[in-house]
Amino acid sequence: MKLITSTMTALVLFALSSFAAATAQGLETGTLTIETEAGEQVFNIEIADEPEEISYGLMNRESLAKNAGMLFDFGNPREPAMWMKNTLIPLDMLFISSDGTIQMIARNTVPGSLRTISPGMPVKGVLEINGGRAAALGIEPGDTVNHAIFATDVG
Repeated sequence: MKLITSTMTALVLFALSSFAAATAQGLETGTLTIETEAGEQVFNIEIADEPEEISYGLMNRESLAKNAGMLFDFGNPREPAMWMKNTLIPLDMLFISSDGTIQMIARNTVPGSLRTISPGMPVKGVLEINGGRAAALGIEPGDTVNHAIFATDVG
C-alpha cells in the first residue's frame, strides 16, 4: 500500500510540474498597446485563454520582463475573482472591458495574498504587468488597450 501511495504521489507531482512547465512555455504570445495621455505603451504578452491557463496565470514566476505581461481573455465578459496565490512578484492588474477600455487597476498586488481582487463588474480581460509599471507609465482607468481580443471597430 505504501508503494502505491508513493507512486501515486510521484505521478501527481510529475503531472503538476509538467503542467507548470507547459503553461510557462506553451502560451500564445504577442504584443498589445495601451493608449495613455503620455503616449502609446507597448507590451510583449502571453495570452491565457484556456481555463487551466487562466487559473495558473503568473504563478511561480520569479520575474517578469520590464514591458511584459499576461493577458487573460475570458471570452465572454464576466466578473473575475483574481488572487495572488503562489505568485512571487507584485503585479498591477488592469481590468479591461470588451471595447478595450481600462475599467480599474489593482496596483502593486501583494505576492502570495489570498485576498480576492475584482473590479465589481464584468470585464472581457485582465492584463497583469509588473507592480508599479502602470503608475510609472501613466496608465489610468479610461485608457485604451489595443489587441485583437477587444472589439475596437465601430464601423
